[in-house]
Amino acid sequence: MRSSLLQPSLRFSPETSLQQSPAGEPKPANSSFDALEALIAPKIDQNPTITDDLRQHRFDVVVYLRSAETKRAFFHVKLPIFTISPVLFPLHSKTTSLIQYTVLCVLNPLVFVAMASPREHIEHIRKTTFSIGGEKNPLAPMLDQAVKYLSAELYTKDVHFLMELIQNAEDNDYLEGVDPSLEFVITSRDITATGAPSTLLIFNSEKGFSAKNIESICSVGNSTKKGNRKRGYIGEKGIGFKSVFLITPQPFIFSNGYQIRFNEKPCPHCNLGYVVPEWVEENPSLSDIKQIYGSNSTLPTTTIVLPLKPDKVKPVKQQLSSIHPEVLLFLSKIKSLSVREKNEDPRLNTVSAIAITKRTNFRARESMDAESYTLHLSAEENSTDEQDRECSYSVWKQKFPVKKKNKVEKRMGVKDWVITLAFPNGKRLRRGRSLPGIYAFLPTEMVTNLPFIIQADFILASSRETILLDDNWNQGILDCVPLAFINALVSLVKMREDAPVSSLPRLFQFLPIRSSHYPTLNAVRESIKVKLAEEEIVPSEPFTEQKFFHKPSEIGRIMPAFWSVLNKARKEGVRFDNPSSHGWHVLSSHFDKPEYDHILDFLGVGHVNNEWYARCIRSSNLLMGVSEDVYLQILLFVANNWRTEFCTTTMGDIPLIKYVDRDGSVSLCSINESAQKNSGRLLCRSHETHYTSWLIDWNKEFGFVGNRFFLPKSTQEAIYSFSKKEAILQWLRVEVKVSEINLHGYAAIVTNHLNDNRKNTIAYACFLYQSFFRGYLNAEGVDSLCGKMPLVDSYGHVTKERSGVLVPANGSKWVELIGFNPWREENYVELGEDYLHPACFAGTKTSEEKFMEFLITRVKASDIPNISPPNAGIPTLSGPLTKQNAFLLLDWIRELKRRGICIPAKLLTCIKEGSWLMIIINGSPDHRPPSQSFLLASDGGNSNWGTILQNGTVLVDIPLIDQGFYDDKIKEYKEELKTIGVMFEYGEACRFIGNHLKSLAASSTLSRSHVIAILNFIRFLNQNFLSPDHFVSKMKEGRWLRTSHGCTSPNGSVLYSEEWKTARQISKIPFIDKDDYGEDINCFKAELQLLGVIVDFNGNYQMVVDNLLSSFSSSLTAEALLFILDCMHHSTSSDKLAKALKGVRCVKTNVGYKSPGECFFPDPEWGSLLEVFNTVPLIDHDFYESRITTRKNELKLLGVKVDFEEAVNVFVHSLKRQASFSSISKEHVFSFLSCYRKLKGNSLKFPSEQQKCIREVNWLRTRLGDYRCPGNCILYGPEWESILAITLLPFIDDSDKFYGKGIREYEKELKKMGVVVEFKAGVKFVAAALYFPLNPCHITSENVFSLLETPDNCCLFDSKWGLYLKSTDGPFIDEVFYGSNITSYREELSSIGVTVEVEEACPLLASNLYHLSDFSTIVRIFKFLSKNEWMPESDATRKIWIPDGHENGKWVNPEECVLRNRDGLFGQQFNFLEEYYEPDLLCFFSTAFNVTSYPSFDSHCKLWKVWETSGYQLSHAQCCAFWECVMSQWSSEVETTLADGLMKLPVHSGCGEILLLDKNDVFVADDLLLKELFEKLSPRPVLVWYPQPSLPSLPRSKLLEIYRKIGVRTISESARKEELSLADGVKLKPLNPRVLFIGKEMVRLILGFLADPSLKMQVKKRHEAVQCLLNITALVTAEPHTVSYSLSLSSGEIVKVRASRMIRWDRKSSKIYTQKPDKAGGPKVRIEYATYLGEAIAEGVLWDKEDHISALSELIKLAVLVSFNEEAVQFLMKSKNLQIFEEDEEFLSAAFP
Repeated sequence: MRSSLLQPSLRFSPETSLQQSPAGEPKPANSSFDALEALIAPKIDQNPTITDDLRQHRFDVVVYLRSAETKRAFFHVKLPIFTISPVLFPLHSKTTSLIQYTVLCVLNPLVFVAMASPREHIEHIRKTTFSIGGEKNPLAPMLDQAVKYLSAELYTKDVHFLMELIQNAEDNDYLEGVDPSLEFVITSRDITATGAPSTLLIFNSEKGFSAKNIESICSVGNSTKKGNRKRGYIGEKGIGFKSVFLITPQPFIFSNGYQIRFNEKPCPHCNLGYVVPEWVEENPSLSDIKQIYGSNSTLPTTTIVLPLKPDKVKPVKQQLSSIHPEVLLFLSKIKSLSVREKNEDPRLNTVSAIAITKRTNFRARESMDAESYTLHLSAEENSTDEQDRECSYSVWKQKFPVKKKNKVEKRMGVKDWVITLAFPNGKRLRRGRSLPGIYAFLPTEMVTNLPFIIQADFILASSRETILLDDNWNQGILDCVPLAFINALVSLVKMREDAPVSSLPRLFQFLPIRSSHYPTLNAVRESIKVKLAEEEIVPSEPFTEQKFFHKPSEIGRIMPAFWSVLNKARKEGVRFDNPSSHGWHVLSSHFDKPEYDHILDFLGVGHVNNEWYARCIRSSNLLMGVSEDVYLQILLFVANNWRTEFCTTTMGDIPLIKYVDRDGSVSLCSINESAQKNSGRLLCRSHETHYTSWLIDWNKEFGFVGNRFFLPKSTQEAIYSFSKKEAILQWLRVEVKVSEINLHGYAAIVTNHLNDNRKNTIAYACFLYQSFFRGYLNAEGVDSLCGKMPLVDSYGHVTKERSGVLVPANGSKWVELIGFNPWREENYVELGEDYLHPACFAGTKTSEEKFMEFLITRVKASDIPNISPPNAGIPTLSGPLTKQNAFLLLDWIRELKRRGICIPAKLLTCIKEGSWLMIIINGSPDHRPPSQSFLLASDGGNSNWGTILQNGTVLVDIPLIDQGFYDDKIKEYKEELKTIGVMFEYGEACRFIGNHLKSLAASSTLSRSHVIAILNFIRFLNQNFLSPDHFVSKMKEGRWLRTSHGCTSPNGSVLYSEEWKTARQISKIPFIDKDDYGEDINCFKAELQLLGVIVDFNGNYQMVVDNLLSSFSSSLTAEALLFILDCMHHSTSSDKLAKALKGVRCVKTNVGYKSPGECFFPDPEWGSLLEVFNTVPLIDHDFYESRITTRKNELKLLGVKVDFEEAVNVFVHSLKRQASFSSISKEHVFSFLSCYRKLKGNSLKFPSEQQKCIREVNWLRTRLGDYRCPGNCILYGPEWESILAITLLPFIDDSDKFYGKGIREYEKELKKMGVVVEFKAGVKFVAAALYFPLNPCHITSENVFSLLETPDNCCLFDSKWGLYLKSTDGPFIDEVFYGSNITSYREELSSIGVTVEVEEACPLLASNLYHLSDFSTIVRIFKFLSKNEWMPESDATRKIWIPDGHENGKWVNPEECVLRNRDGLFGQQFNFLEEYYEPDLLCFFSTAFNVTSYPSFDSHCKLWKVWETSGYQLSHAQCCAFWECVMSQWSSEVETTLADGLMKLPVHSGCGEILLLDKNDVFVADDLLLKELFEKLSPRPVLVWYPQPSLPSLPRSKLLEIYRKIGVRTISESARKEELSLADGVKLKPLNPRVLFIGKEMVRLILGFLADPSLKMQVKKRHEAVQCLLNITALVTAEPHTVSYSLSLSSGEIVKVRASRMIRWDRKSSKIYTQKPDKAGGPKVRIEYATYLGEAIAEGVLWDKEDHISALSELIKLAVLVSFNEEAVQFLMKSKNLQIFEEDEEFLSAAFP
């Protein structure tokens, strides 16, 4: 039997599609599957060993070929027994492509299993299949190809070995009563002795391996599950168990007696790997396995042992640690799965252990094709993750027939799609990764964003991570998902009759609100949304126990605030009709909540219309039947929605507003009625609740003033205690027109409505009194109201206008003192008798005493002394007053003074001049006016001044107040008595006496005796220690003192003495007349001085000037002139004296008396100049002595000539005059030359005009006997000897008869004046002075050769050059000397070497230029050279003149110059020519001398090196200028130069200065947090300088880029960060970035800001700037985040700073750290958090645009405070004129789908 089983039943040949079978069997059709079946079937039927049970496998015998060229084909092969193998086999055809085909065995392996033990079975396989110890298998080559294919398949497919193992376990068979389980145990023990670092063991409680399973696993592609998908098998990837070779080189299997292993390496006996079994005796043994599994536990049936490859240990552990707890969710067999690690040292365990169990509690058959059940998953693991460890799932399972269009080959036998949807009831189980949303029995890695899980028989990608979304089969499944979802949701929501309505909204959380990342799944989502719109599934608010459901479009939501009102009203017993009876089905209150907004929006559930609210309120007792709190909730609801929702509805016509009606009951008024001005009803409310009832009662008393009605007291009190009172109050005020009235305002309204009602006027006064008494009105308020309050006067009339109020006349003081009412004309109201009686109004009584006290205090009802005085006389004051009335008057005056009220003029005059005051005069009583009375006050030593005055002068009557009559009380009114004119003081007494004497002086002249008496009186006062000041001040004013100029005032008069002798000669000072007063007057100097008389001179020059004589004598004494000069020196009116002496011959000179204008005052430095000719009058020093020299300025003011220039003019005039007469002597010349030398030594220069005159006047005598000007004279010298014999030259006469040889001592002075002193300079004289002797023998050779010397340094001046040059600017031939004809000898002059051409003139002028120093001459020559385009030929002529004044300066090289000073850096290094020369010459200097326009870049670098070495502190402008130069010339060469050359770079010193520090110690601030930290906390500056704010010519970003390129490190890459606050127990927990408001609206706001044109940021840059926000990871901690940053400097120093911030954004790691805010901190913490968040986000986005960070930070802060509400953000953007563009909208849509 065994041989017949092993004999192949069919033989195929690859040459033909199907050849003739043995024994005349029919030949099937070519390439026909039917023919092959017909060929094979009889063989199976004829075999007696094949039972009926085995015959069902006959169609497993398939030889099938698939290729690119042919869909399918068959060929002959020699079949090995028990083989199922995919083989790569080459076809002999036109193509050479590899063809995959499958050979399936005819016989079932179970036939063989019954005949051998497990070990024999293994040996049989090795022998027959792999030819180990037996005959060679003829199919061995094909098996070899199959193994190679397996190897390639294993290592090219992305296989998840763990999922393959779980899948195999699910496909296994299990005995009844056994809970299917799968366990993974990993250990570091090497139980296989293979040297593996770790070993993975898999334990499965299946039935165990059968012989057929062993045959299958020892082959390639011969799976026992093939074609059994419809029976529940879920494996299909074609790899299966072979996937373990990815992680192990030798897998071991222990099952049902089999102990085998496989090897990745080829077997040495058959050269095959992977499929050759080897029997295992030990390593491991079952005891080894059991020791790891647990010695007390029974080993499961099947154990797989996998010694891991070294590089696979970590990935395997990771996969084990990441097994998802929901992995069992859709497996039908496995009920538990666990993972654990077992090591001898538990501390080595790194795998997160987990144990997952599954149970199904409830299952219900919904229909033939659908069922639902509840499934529970629990997971226990040893991690510290606090996620929920248990979750139940509502599962819906439904069948759908497979559509024909969706059928695929892999699923040809499947007729139904079974779609299972799992709805998690709570948080899903998760394990460190995103939750999968799609299962193909096992989880994929697809995160769908759907709140439910989809399970179906999807076709997977090779990696099992995703399904193939574009696969036709999968698309068919997904098309059925929406209907399955709708059926499931309807079942959950509507089929549970016992479920309360409150439990239903939770079920809608399974709606796919969020869109998926997969477009295909979004189509599923949209389909669900469409189907839901037609489903009656949304519950309405029930009014009975019956639940009602409606389509989403048929139901409406109510605003949450109104739900709150309705619920509170229900609790208070208010009954409602069906809420859905007002035109809308109302959504269930349990569903109509903000947390379900996203669900309801998805469903498309809208809101009821606005009229619904009006109907609802009108149809119920909602207003009057609820408490005030609920009533206010209704008002608040209407108020909050009035403008946006209700103002155009009938809500305004509903009686809604409560008020107190005329009968005291509460009524309702509509909003529209209240808001209309002419409605006849004005609603009011009290400003303060404590007087609400008070206003309501008095409003009724006054008859509802102006139709005003108040809101009820209870309503008003409720409003003021209401939490949202501001909103209600504003709405009442603005929309309902309910006016807020305080008590003061109400009183003011009542005032305007009193009219002439006498009763109400009195009641109003009582109302004010009682309101003030009860504290409802303050003093200020009641005073203002009382000031406008109408009053009832003494005639019973109501009076509104008044100037003041008098108390009623009955019992008043003003009647007692005055007797009548003098205020009537001033519009004072005299109160009537009604105010003197008690009153009762509004249930309140008022006593007459308190009432009158109130009127006096607040209405200012006045009586003396509190009343303001009238501007009228009082007749009672013309005669004596009683003592009582006198004191009443004084009390009145005192009160007026206290109040600062001035007594009117008429009344004051009446009081002062009325004879009502009792006085004593000469011992007798009398009555006098106060203005003529004195009161002796006891004030120390001056108390007896009256007696003293009586004894010290003539008898003076002084009227004193009778203190015996008034008692000492009168002294208490001292100030009041002063006010009315009573005199108290000694000074007043002096004035009294002075006025008396003054009156005497006015009536007649005071005699000598009177004057002496006055002086004696003053002396007496001083001797008695009484101040005479008051008396003296009076006496100073009169003109009673006799002087030399008649009677004058003492003030300004002079007591004559010898000091005034000189002054008397020149002035008309009023001296006291001693002839009248005698010499005795001299005894009263002190007294006279007090009166203003001047008794001593004491330098009183001004007085002399003020009293100067109008004319003077022609000859003043020396003392007189000197005194006048002293007066001029000390006086401020010196011009007056100068004018008086002008033309007066009063000055003594060397030629007699002269007027000041004719005189000279010779100075020692230049006085000798005037003595040369001695023709001017000089002031006589001997006469005036040395004092005259100190008054040089005063002499000049008089007209005396004192200046050098004036002396030069006079000298030149004399020189001309003497020269005209040829009368200048030898002495004159030598005197002048000596003076000229002296002047030069004193740095005194002759003015140019006078210098010219000296040069041109003929004052020098020559040997020729005539006088010539210096320029035409020659000073003889030895060099002239050779030409002397043949010329007659104008040599200065140096003969002994005239100047002599001494004239040569003044050679320098003569040369300066123009005299020729050098031979070359005198050549011009030679031609005209030639004189040949008659005898030629006297002419020597020397004479001739001297004439022949070539004038090669001379030039003929061309008239054309006159536009630029003067004939004196260079060595030009003197045309004036030679005459204009000299130009006609141009050729002759040229022949003897004279320069005549401009080309030759330019070099000559240039060479001569550097001997000049006159700037204007130099400029003319430069212009001439520029015009003729002269270029220097040598360095000698490359010089430029830098002037320092007109004649001073220096010649410098062109390299020391630049044309312009652009930035002011090089003031010490260069001369800037634009400061001296005109622009046209700057071009010349640039062309001829190569002077650069600005300092070169090299010059800047040299200057920087100077700054580096000198320690120079740069200014902001200097630093900007240098780097602007660098930026303008930036190139690769400049970069190299700076990188190599600059050793130091600028930093801010912190005190406004810029320092240069080592380049290695400064850093670019590319991180704003670090920048701020190191700026504030670093002990030394480390941040490289840049201008703040950024300059257009020096952008910050560009400058920082330059710094980086030349070697400056950035602070972000250089600063070493050390986290300091997260060490001990402080955890960073993940935080959803949306908690930090990092979402769509924030990105929108930032994009709008970045799109502002002023930022000039392109679209791409904007999107890049905000992309970092989208990639951010948020982490939160309860502790502040403290970080230490350190910078290492070149010196070895380390600079450290620390930071502690609530929020920090680390841009480099894309993480934002935030401290958990303290919610109890209130608004302060909120604004602080908003500020820090705004700063962090703005700094992170705009780190390179620092100038704009503040503005963006403020925007974000505002948006944070409104929680980035979409509408609020839109308004904020509009208010800031921000918008985003279409491309930004597209970016937002992509980022937030």
